[in-house]
Amino acid sequence: MSPKGTPRFFFWRKRKMKKKRCSILLAVCLAAGLTAGCGKPASGGLETEEKVGKAEEGRSTIIVTMPTSSEPEAGFDPVYGWGAGEHVHEPLIQSTLLRTNEKLELEQDLATGYQVSEDGLCWTVTIREDVRFTDGEPLTAADVAFTYNTCRDNSSVNDFTMLKEAVAVGEYQVEFRLNRAYSIWPYTMANVGIVPEHAYDESYGTNPIGSGRYMMKQWDKGQQVILEVNPDYYGTKPGIDRVTVLFMTEETALAAALAGEVDVAHTAAVYTQQQPKGFHLFEADTVDNRGINLPTIPAEEKDGLTYGNDFLSDVKVRRAINLGIDRRLLIEHTLKGYGTPAYSVCDGLPWYEESSQTACDVTKAQELLTEAGWLPGADGIREKDGAKAEFTVMFNAEDSLRQALAEEVKNQLAELGILVITEAAGWDVAYDKAQSQALVWGWGAHTPMELYNLYHSMEDGLAEYSPYYNEAVDSYMDQALACNDMETSYELWKKAQWDGRTGITQEGDIPWIWLCNVKHLYFVRDGLTIAEQKIHPHGHGWSLINNIDAWSWE
Repeated sequence: MSPKGTPRFFFWRKRKMKKKRCSILLAVCLAAGLTAGCGKPASGGLETEEKVGKAEEGRSTIIVTMPTSSEPEAGFDPVYGWGAGEHVHEPLIQSTLLRTNEKLELEQDLATGYQVSEDGLCWTVTIREDVRFTDGEPLTAADVAFTYNTCRDNSSVNDFTMLKEAVAVGEYQVEFRLNRAYSIWPYTMANVGIVPEHAYDESYGTNPIGSGRYMMKQWDKGQQVILEVNPDYYGTKPGIDRVTVLFMTEETALAAALAGEVDVAHTAAVYTQQQPKGFHLFEADTVDNRGINLPTIPAEEKDGLTYGNDFLSDVKVRRAINLGIDRRLLIEHTLKGYGTPAYSVCDGLPWYEESSQTACDVTKAQELLTEAGWLPGADGIREKDGAKAEFTVMFNAEDSLRQALAEEVKNQLAELGILVITEAAGWDVAYDKAQSQALVWGWGAHTPMELYNLYHSMEDGLAEYSPYYNEAVDSYMDQALACNDMETSYELWKKAQWDGRTGITQEGDIPWIWLCNVKHLYFVRDGLTIAEQKIHPHGHGWSLINNIDAWSWE
């Protein structure tokens, strides 16, 4: 949750990402376990050359690369973030009560059924009776209750403030008793992996015991994780017996693929022209979006911090900015075409309001600025009452894409007569500065709470990440959470975006401008079939292998 106690998901994005620096040559040596010129791998080290690659004589193995940021700092413990954000697994090492399919429809995993009380305060879940942890002990409702209560008391990643207590009311039935109605509780049940009460301690994350499709055989921190199929898994046995995940930068992943030492390598648009021989490019659709916040209130000082922005506080200015951006051109210039236009934080998801979509209209954008009193100056920059039409767009200095997006926004808005100043800002200052300036953000999740996190007001009366408040928007979201029917809640989430009169879309308050959804790109060895992917959330990591049990070799 956020520091102020308001429900907030994906707090993990604020952490400082760990960086690992090594030469391309060393990375390839590590990936392959080569001995020539690299030294002999230590016992218990990385995968050796003979273990790498395609299925041979009935053996099915895969080696996949992921960004270094995908390695869970707190280990493979659901209490501390494993299963949330870019670590979504649903299930992988641990089982979850529910899971989502390729259409993001909820399906049963451990659960055989669930129901919610009329007041929305009690969810009763019945679980399977044939599930065992990999140490042979049975998984019961007591383990489910223990997991959720431990998350409630300790999690710094997911929000559990709505959970009063989880209680095992039978050996295979658990009740989740809530402090407040929370209609999207099933999405929590699709994220939280169940841990064994009898074998859980402070070291669990480094040696997890679960009941999912795979077991963690080995974790070499900073290098790799090796997963092997769970022979006692209660579901359909995966077609892939062994999965090795190597944590690498995009550059070293490319080098490993060029050397033929991995089967799937994550990559970026800038490297697509260097496709390795024997590999093809795989594109995954995402809701991994990039956008900029636009503070909606005039500038004011509060507790030594500036909130709001005089130029951006005019709704006509914000609408003009939204109309003035050609998203398809932006995607060509910054992503080489490997992206889709973004119009909300939840494009294509079940709660997306389609009226969020707008077409670029520079003429209309210029008319809006003129109506707002911003007239062209001698230097081409619009002016009003002696002030220039200008604002700052910040970006994280370590993210070349966000920098490129900031520069593209600057170039496109210049055509409207708006001066954009681009500025690098570290995350240590960016959150505070975003209260008065625009910042290039990355969001995207498989839950409507992403809308709540960005647009719902907090205790101080404004939204958390950028100053904004709309009573109707808050009310629709509150009603959505209070529903005891998730389908009904979807309609309320849509109304929070636009109800025909007010909302957060172009005809409403437009407090955020969404630019693009970044395609997740991978070089995949020919002969390997990757199963149909659900739309990926923010984070170029674990989402890809969420359904690796359905992958296959020719």
